[in-house]
Amino acid sequence: MNTRNLSASCIVLATLGLAPPALATEGALGRTITGTTVQSFAGVVPPTPGFNAAIGFVHYSGEIGGSRETPVNNLLTLGLDADFDMVSVTGLYVWDTGEGRWNFASMATLPFATVDVTANVALGPRTGQVKDKADWDVFDPFFAPIIAGYHFDQTHHMTLALYIYSDWGSYDPDRLANLSLNNWTYSPTVGYTQLMQKGTLEFTAVGAVDFYTRNDATDYKNGAVFRLDAQLVKRFANGWGVGGIGGWIEQLEDDEGPTADRLDGFKGHALALGPTVNYTKKWDGGQVEFAARWLSEFNVKRRLKGDPLMVTATIAF
Repeated sequence: MNTRNLSASCIVLATLGLAPPALATEGALGRTITGTTVQSFAGVVPPTPGFNAAIGFVHYSGEIGGSRETPVNNLLTLGLDADFDMVSVTGLYVWDTGEGRWNFASMATLPFATVDVTANVALGPRTGQVKDKADWDVFDPFFAPIIAGYHFDQTHHMTLALYIYSDWGSYDPDRLANLSLNNWTYSPTVGYTQLMQKGTLEFTAVGAVDFYTRNDATDYKNGAVFRLDAQLVKRFANGWGVGGIGGWIEQLEDDEGPTADRLDGFKGHALALGPTVNYTKKWDGGQVEFAARWLSEFNVKRRLKGDPLMVTATIAF
């Protein structure tokens, strides 16, 4: 398949990178949920210039057992249940760089989120349950100044990018539920896409390492986190596609700070698997693609464990 035939909308899905709306590894989650960062054609920046838009929704309900102390802002909890809902609006522009081996794009995402948290906390010899909710508002926006795409040939493609997550959402260190992680996060990311069976079978993988700055309000610094997501999708002539997605998150370094030291670094990991389905509708001059996935996390340690649900819609003009 020639790169000319790859719709510019594919790169928008690759840049959604839906981040969870609350707790970092300080809080047993992080900037991303297992299996949600890989999108269709994440390894492709197409040569067709222009503006594209996408909207995504993710729901995540996770828990961590009461046998594990968990740092959440200025509190240590003994068991944690959290529900996250987030809608992200993404804009992406593919630059007019011709049809050579390299093409370039830029993107920005504005997320809106709500968080509902229930935790058991210890107050001296007593324990009690605390609930907190942050209603819908802006979560930490993020962007990639440049996404560089390289075409090895007509069927093998790669992207390189640095995603930057801000700390612009509302944050209170004495609350359980917040709409910010209160740190900046820098995520060098590599995407790879291979097209097979005349372009109807797609394999895509996305690998990244998240580097967090310190949360000055709690003196807590998350260790670097490696993540790898992959998907295999078969598309049909009627516009439908089906496939599977897998995700792996592995914390590479101990967390730092007085609370992290008490918890022996609080390093975590998680795996996830699940199905995905999408539908593409084309018209003269554009197209829209709808996609949905459901994943189940397993082999989870020192992280929230749940079943993320994610839907996206992408429009190419």
